[in-house]
Amino acid sequence: MKKEIFQLEMNLYENSNELQTTDIHLLSEAKKAATNAYAPYSRFKVGAAVLLANGEIVIGNNQENAAYPSGLCAERVALFHASAVYPNVAVLAIAVTAISEKSIIDEPITPCGSCRQVMAEYEKKSKSDMKVIMQGQEGPVLIAPSMRTLLPFSFLDDILLKY
Repeated sequence: MKKEIFQLEMNLYENSNELQTTDIHLLSEAKKAATNAYAPYSRFKVGAAVLLANGEIVIGNNQENAAYPSGLCAERVALFHASAVYPNVAVLAIAVTAISEKSIIDEPITPCGSCRQVMAEYEKKSKSDMKVIMQGQEGPVLIAPSMRTLLPFSFLDDILLKY
């Protein structure tokens, strides 16, 4: 047996004031999207904003449903909408944030596993890295330079084509 060590490298900022202007704007759009989320059950409103290679920003928010799990996460809503409207335009970055009615979220909100898998697929489709910007309502911002950082062993069609 051989033991391997795998490491992840991301950038952690104290707050959004330290970010590039484009990243600040993308987070701002994600925060606006979160305010319109439909989250009557969890009261945890998530917003996402996708920056496309053509300069367009497409937003999404979580949509809950009493017949759980019929709802959908903000990241997938934004990515699916972007792909429907701009099918062949690369995704450069996605910002994710959340608002809770219970308390202030002061730590980065990370995408769930299903969203990470979808994000990995879109990153592969566009043949370019997708920066992932994550923040709560306030506080530190975590930035992954690529989706592979958040899901290093993603299941993509490479394995299907190989066998």
